[in-house]
Amino acid sequence: MREDLEVVLARDPSVRSRREALLHAALPALWTHRVAHRLHRRGLRTTARLLAALARRGTAVEIHPGAQLGRRVFIDHGAAVVIGETAVVGDDVTIYHQVTLGAVGWWSDNRRPEGARRHPVVGDGVVLGTNATVLGPVTIGDGAVIGAQALVNKDVPARARVLAATALVKEAGAAPQPMEDLYALTASAGSW
Repeated sequence: MREDLEVVLARDPSVRSRREALLHAALPALWTHRVAHRLHRRGLRTTARLLAALARRGTAVEIHPGAQLGRRVFIDHGAAVVIGETAVVGDDVTIYHQVTLGAVGWWSDNRRPEGARRHPVVGDGVVLGTNATVLGPVTIGDGAVIGAQALVNKDVPARARVLAATALVKEAGAAPQPMEDLYALTASAGSW
């Protein structure tokens, strides 16, 4: 819990004290998840799901009790974050709002062998930008950045950057830019 509190102080520039950090929206979701995950592993699935539901109702962060979260995971803002049952999130990961670490869908997942992974594995030090969606049993390598609005359904190597196209501004009377120029601009796409 102390590490979770310290990471809020370190990564959220709007928080200036430990007392203020205690009011960070994602801390109750993380702390409740850590208890629910232990209960889930001990076979107390219904109690774990109840705790997860209460945390979701109070924080708008949905973390399945079966998901494994590493140390110093930072969920900024928290709103509409979804982390599925078989997801694994490494240490020192930053997750912005509206991120989904989800499965592909029941039509595919019901055909997987019992106990097979359905959700992503996120390596250490990864940044998941606002509204990033990572679907299926993919692996995001250590230190990768998944930019805002990016959709990922394939493995991402360590330290890679996956960036969605940024919006273009077309001034009145200007000619549209060719498509190849659009992708050159994505290097400036931030994750926040």
